Amino acid sequence: MHQGQALRDLERAFKNFLNIPRCGFPKFKKKGRKDSFYLEGSIKITQGNYIQLPRIGVVKTYEILPSVPVKNVTISKRADSWYISFKYDFEPYPTQKQREIIGVDIGINTLATCSDGSKFANVKAYRKAKKQLVRHQRAVSKKVIGSKNRLKAVKKLAKVHKKVADIRADTLHKLTTWLAKNHSTIVIEDLNVSGMLKKRCDPATTPVARERAPRHHKLASAIADCGFYEFKRQLTYKCEWYGSELVIADRFYPSSQICSNCGHQQKMPLHLRTYVSAALR
Repeated sequence: MHQGQALRDLERAFKNFLNIPRCGFPKFKKKGRKDSFYLEGSIKITQGNYIQLPRIGVVKTYEILPSVPVKNVTISKRADSWYISFKYDFEPYPTQKQREIIGVDIGINTLATCSDGSKFANVKAYRKAKKQLVRHQRAVSKKVIGSKNRLKAVKKLAKVHKKVADIRADTLHKLTTWLAKNHSTIVIEDLNVSGMLKKRCDPATTPVARERAPRHHKLASAIADCGFYEFKRQLTYKCEWYGSELVIADRFYPSSQICSNCGHQQKMPLHLRTYVSAALR
C-alpha cells in the first residue's frame, strides 16, 4: 500500500475510534481478511481490457475498461478472484421516462411491489444456499488450523458466500436501474432496517417471548437476505444519475390504511393486503 494512503487510513481509523462509540481501537491489517492494497502513480489504460500498474506491470481484466485518466487504484480479493477499482468523473444523463410517478413497497415474500401492479420476486439467495454454506462451514471446522486442506475448505466456503452476494447485488441493480431510468418520481418507505435486524427477544423475559425468539431470528435473517438498505442506497444515487426524484415517505405514515381514491383511513391487519372500503362491505 502507498505510504500516504496508509497514513490517511490510520487517521480515519483514529477519528472513528474517538468519535464513534461502536468503533474500537485501530488494529493492524491481517493477511487473509479483506485482502486489498492501494496503488497510485503512473497508471494507464493501454487497451480495452489492459491496464498498466506501477511495480506490477500490465494486467489484463475480464471486463472492458473505460478510456479515462486514472490516478489511483485499489486491488482487492474476493474468494479466489482479484478485482481492480478506480474513480473517474461520470457525467449523469437524464433518460426518457415511461411513467411520471410510481410507488414501491419492498418486502420479504415479494422483493418489490409497485403501484402499477408489477412485482419483482425475491431471489432469497442466502436461503437457497444455506445448506451448502452449512456443509462447507462444517468442513472448515473439521480441518486442522494452518493446514493446506483448511485453506482449500475456506476458499470453497468463500466462493459460495461470494455467489450469494453477487446474486443479491445483481437483482437489486436490475430493479433500481429500471426504476430510476423509467420513472420521474419514485416513492419508497423509510424503513428502520437496523432496528428490524436487531429485533430479538430477551432470553430473560417471559416463556412466550422465549418461544418466539427463533421466529424473530428467522425474520431478521430474511430481512438481511433482501438487502433493504442496499436497495435504498442504490436507488438514491441512480436517481441522481438518470434525472429522477426520490421521495422517501415517513415510516410512521399509515399508507396501507388510507384509500387511494377517497382518502378514508381504517385499520389494516398484517394478514390483509387488499384495501376494502367499509361502505362496500
